[in-house]
Amino acid sequence: MCCMLLITRVWSQAVEFIKTTHDFGEVKEEGGAISYTFQFVNQGDEPVQVTGVKASCGCTTPDWTREAVSPGDTGKIVAQYNPYNRPGKFKKSLSMNYKTGEISDGATLYIEGIVQPKPKTIEDELPTRIGAIRLQYKALNLGKITNESVVKKSFQVYNESDSVVIFQVDKSKIPAHVRVQFSPDTLPPKTLGALDLIFDPVLKDDLGFVTDELRLVTDEPEDSIKDLTVMATIQEYFPPMSDEELALAPRLAFDRTQHDYGRVTQGNAVATTFELTNTGKQSLKIRKVKTNCDCAVGELETNELAPGESAQLEVTFDTSGRRGRQYKTITVFSNDPTASTQMISVKAIVD
Repeated sequence: MCCMLLITRVWSQAVEFIKTTHDFGEVKEEGGAISYTFQFVNQGDEPVQVTGVKASCGCTTPDWTREAVSPGDTGKIVAQYNPYNRPGKFKKSLSMNYKTGEISDGATLYIEGIVQPKPKTIEDELPTRIGAIRLQYKALNLGKITNESVVKKSFQVYNESDSVVIFQVDKSKIPAHVRVQFSPDTLPPKTLGALDLIFDPVLKDDLGFVTDELRLVTDEPEDSIKDLTVMATIQEYFPPMSDEELALAPRLAFDRTQHDYGRVTQGNAVATTFELTNTGKQSLKIRKVKTNCDCAVGELETNELAPGESAQLEVTFDTSGRRGRQYKTITVFSNDPTASTQMISVKAIVD
């Protein structure tokens, strides 16, 4: 065994690289692929055959000397790296395998550097175009908000045309809890502006993920109607509470959080019951019960539970038009300040 180890160690020195790591330094993302050639010398007494080179990432393409490298001659391993859409630091490896006679060995090479991100264009920043106007998305996402007060968020708009664009709002296509302001409402050519969205969650009177349709109108001769979607996830607002106040607060608990209906024949409706309990010290109020599919319905026998009281939540799943594995969620919103949004689920395999 000692002899074998000694032979392997000596033979692994048959291939000697001039360098095993190359630093490209700073490169531009938009500059195209970059490459470096690692050179090695066959220091052994037999030809070296490179049998393969594998890169650690699809962004790196290897190439190598295909013919056998005679003793004393030089071979090469080429590493080509594509920096497009890969800003920041990078370090990639190439695993080289070779044979000398009947003995196999290998080496690992590295390339590294820093990709300077390309300057972003208007098309990059605002990829969605509707007529002459560019936006980031057709969905105006307010993100997570609370129902404490009115929320305002600004979204960039850009006039890509060579003419002035005048904005208006189709009041028949805007809900009462949404207002829109434009800054400016007359947008010069090749100019950035802002669409200010004002959203009143109290007027919306809902919780969880919500959407509304919004229609904007411009004076463009074509594509003057811009239909957008307003999105938000509304959570109940709770003022800061002391530990003593939290100890006296209502608490929502479930007897379980998941139910498996098993195998169900398509077209049948199946039901199960979850038990909710107020384990807190004050009255628990269930604000809403929402499902992620019209095929699932949650019916609660009461919306208010005294301390220690329990209630039944019946969840019915209609399998009509469904097939295969099904997973549906039911979200329960309450005045439990520690967990005002809780989710349970049902699943089934529909045959």
